[in-house]
Amino acid sequence: GAIYGLIAIGYTMVYGIIGMINFAHGEIYMIGSFVALITFLAIGALGITWVPLALLIMLLASMLFTSVYGWTVERIAYRPLRSSPRLAPLISAIGMSIFLQNYIQILQGARSKPLQPILPGNLTLMDGAVSVSYVRLATIIITLVLMVGFTMLINRTSLGRAQRACEQDKKMAGLLGVNVDRVISLTFVMGAALAAVAGMMVLLIYGVIDFYIGFLAGVKSFTAAVLGGVGSLPGAMLGGVVIGLIEAFWSGYVGSEWKDVATFSILVLVLIFRPTGLLGRPEIEKV
Repeated sequence: GAIYGLIAIGYTMVYGIIGMINFAHGEIYMIGSFVALITFLAIGALGITWVPLALLIMLLASMLFTSVYGWTVERIAYRPLRSSPRLAPLISAIGMSIFLQNYIQILQGARSKPLQPILPGNLTLMDGAVSVSYVRLATIIITLVLMVGFTMLINRTSLGRAQRACEQDKKMAGLLGVNVDRVISLTFVMGAALAAVAGMMVLLIYGVIDFYIGFLAGVKSFTAAVLGGVGSLPGAMLGGVVIGLIEAFWSGYVGSEWKDVATFSILVLVLIFRPTGLLGRPEIEKV
């Protein structure tokens, strides 16, 4: 759920500013996991074995490379089509998603890539009745810290004010001195960096990745953004956690083969009875 929330924040930030869904965002997350794995193998070959330093280098490298990919996607797939009808950038984003999938498949191969556990060990609670791995606890803590940090950045910094101004009226923001192109590019970069964190955490938790992991995670994270309310960062995180809990409980009590059906069925019900999502607000348009 925390990982879905991290990816969903990238979706909701981009949609909140330019009103478009970046369907290549799931592939950015997938690239982040590959970069983390390649970085780990590279620093291992260099003889760096201290785990905290290795994890820090993996995280920084993953965020750096995926930020470049996020910036490139915005320049190639979105900026030329910003004034086009909504369908054109949507098709462009889907095309970019397919391109990145096949690009990684050709570059890294179609086979799954394994990684031995880097953070072994569990935290035992309730006299041994409950056991939680350290890497999962770290994922939840990092996710909460990043959500709070990005929320404060948007609410209390000049960049955040520029992003909110572009969300309300890009033309007027530009007339008042806001560099709209730079703000939108930075938004893509920030979303890609969050996706990189999610990709690295998935690699550490599950220890196996492939070129296709971005598709389903991207769809579910988009679902989380819609469920929580597109445009709301806490809503994106809440939607991710809700979807994660639905999948976990449904897999435990009913069967894992039906968990996706349960997730999207609940999404349909929420959209029927609360179209703005759990924390979203209805848009008021002056006429």
